[in-house]
Amino acid sequence: MQDKKGRVPSEAVAQATKEALKRRGVTIEDIAEIVYRLQLPYNTNLLMEDCIDSVERVLRKREVQHSVLVGIELDELAEKKKLSEPLQSIIESDEGLFGVDETLALGAVMTYGSIALTTFGYLDKSKIGIIKELDTKIDRSVHTFLDDLVASIAASAASRIAHRFRDLEEDGVAMADTPALVLESSSHAGSDF
Repeated sequence: MQDKKGRVPSEAVAQATKEALKRRGVTIEDIAEIVYRLQLPYNTNLLMEDCIDSVERVLRKREVQHSVLVGIELDELAEKKKLSEPLQSIIESDEGLFGVDETLALGAVMTYGSIALTTFGYLDKSKIGIIKELDTKIDRSVHTFLDDLVASIAASAASRIAHRFRDLEEDGVAMADTPALVLESSSHAGSDF
């Protein structure tokens, strides 16, 4: 899987991230629904396609990919009881004072600024959509890291849309009137937001 320099190609990491989310029962659309719910009050022209696109773009960032892969791996190892104690019990029970799951998710969300950070905090407390499903223990599944990672992705995608919407608004363009290619190359789109 490594290239000649010993690095894992970006496309392989991106694909592994999407497969890991899917394996754990999380779809791009699940996350996009949260983004839509968060951003619709601020942008009535918002389309679900805009939210899906934003989630996909967030998932292209290496920091996000690495966080998702590490967090899901730890959740899966805990499910299989392959971690040493006391870490096994702490992750398996999603112990309240264990903040490493939030810390991992925060590392990914920080690439999208203060809007993403405050939105992550809101999602961590309100647990809407798929986040609530992941946080609610109904079987032996462990989602200690995954619920926070999904909140991180949704918060980042919502922040990305908020920034894009503001840029388009300043340019006198509505989001719904703007094809995806234009969203990518708007005059303010030089950043990875």
